[in-house]
Amino acid sequence: MKIVSVEAIPLSIPATYGGEGWSLGSGGWRALDFCLVRVETDAGITGWGEAFSYSCRRAVTAAVTDMIAPIAVGRDAEDISGLHAEIQKRMHLFGRFGITAFALSGLDIALWDIAGKAAGKPLHALLGGAKRERLACYASFLRYADPALVARYCGQAVDEGYAAIKLHEISEPVIAVAREAVPREVALLLDVNCEWSVEDAIAIGKRLAPMDLGWFEEPVFPPEDGAGLRAVGEACGIPIAAGENCCFATQFAQLFDARAVQYAQPSVTKVGGVTEFRKVAALAAARGVKLAPHSPYFGPGALASLHLIAALTDEAKFEYFYLNAEAALYGGMLEPRRGEVTVPQGSGLGADPDPEVIRRYRAD
Repeated sequence: MKIVSVEAIPLSIPATYGGEGWSLGSGGWRALDFCLVRVETDAGITGWGEAFSYSCRRAVTAAVTDMIAPIAVGRDAEDISGLHAEIQKRMHLFGRFGITAFALSGLDIALWDIAGKAAGKPLHALLGGAKRERLACYASFLRYADPALVARYCGQAVDEGYAAIKLHEISEPVIAVAREAVPREVALLLDVNCEWSVEDAIAIGKRLAPMDLGWFEEPVFPPEDGAGLRAVGEACGIPIAAGENCCFATQFAQLFDARAVQYAQPSVTKVGGVTEFRKVAALAAARGVKLAPHSPYFGPGALASLHLIAALTDEAKFEYFYLNAEAALYGGMLEPRRGEVTVPQGSGLGADPDPEVIRRYRAD
């Protein structure tokens, strides 16, 4: 079965989260950026993938079109690992982090979608079978930087049945308000997006320790500073989570060698797709590190995450971005109900994106 085309499809879907457009990277959060990857085969099977593209949509689209597609077209769609390894080697000239890894991730997810469709099985069946039919979710907030808003949305998410809540706050008084609003039986997680130096993160972490946080995510810059992450965790006693900014299993191995994290957070749209995610999961299991996938997505990356979590973990939760998008690629399929989402059972990823939504929100 040969690959006959690889198409990058950029989308921008307006979204609101109840705040004032927190900026991360070079963009804000007034829209969800997508780079869908559509792969067609000569067997008539089409696969869908997703390359991480929040605030970098045009660059990722160009990488899929100009760098990944020329290598992939004409190749055997069933030789996923072989093609993946070749692309890694040929792309290393352009760096092992970031845009090229995102683009490869999109292709890889699409090829696994094709593999499931060809076999007539859901992706999780190809990964050993789902251990759970429904997954608990945690509500992943964007940054409000406002005590009243944090209290409001924490209470709302608790009432909606979420098993945990993740903040992206850096103000200690705001974090304290969240702790007061969230019952202790509901895990409170904190992600500060590499905000502090090691010294500052240690000092702040010690002050946060009495709040009984479930984890302290990416407390230091740069994100690959394994020694710094370990130092923060040892000093404050809060479990450290990191890995959304790692690409490929080799970079996770470096974190594990440094004994830097208790929770590893591979992102299927960044790490190298399903192929590399499986390697990270195996490494984490061998090193006694818990898997907590990074998955604030609403496209094929979200579906792939559900399959991976269901097949490769016993208790990891699905990260649900707590916002309202103007349209959904899969209808209500990814919408939690009482804090849970159903694992897809259709072949491949379980569903194809809505062509009308693609038509309406296609971007440049």
